[in-house]
Amino acid sequence: MGEKNDFMREAIRLSVENIDDCGGPFGAVIVKDGKIVSRGVNRVTASNDPTAHAEINAIRAAAQVLGTFDLSGCEIYTSCEPCPMCLGASYWARIDKIYYGNTKDDACKAGFDDSFIYDELAKQKSFRQLVCEQVLREEALDAFSRWAENEDKIK
Repeated sequence: MGEKNDFMREAIRLSVENIDDCGGPFGAVIVKDGKIVSRGVNRVTASNDPTAHAEINAIRAAAQVLGTFDLSGCEIYTSCEPCPMCLGASYWARIDKIYYGNTKDDACKAGFDDSFIYDELAKQKSFRQLVCEQVLREEALDAFSRWAENEDKIK
């Protein structure tokens, strides 16, 4: 059984190692029952995937290893405070706790500034830079109606 500092050191090690492998300086590990079940590093530029953050990659790997989309009972150790996307993914995955090394302010000073996203989320939709327009709501509701009626769904 590992300790908090050991898990965080592994996330930090991954973040440093990833720099030499054409990735961003971010690493994460997911732990369940005192054991690492997955690791992830930032592969945004290496894979041309803006969602390939260390936490997202670790969550995807943990879900595969554990055979479930529900990561209750897991903790994530990440070299940096999660961005809004990774924080949201951690909630969706039902991760119990997040441990992080660097802060979002540290990330900003290093050139990874997510503050505009936090600022945008706090605004009313009509004042956001990214325009969102609702189209064909009534037709789109059909999928939710069918879902609600489906007795075989996985909740």
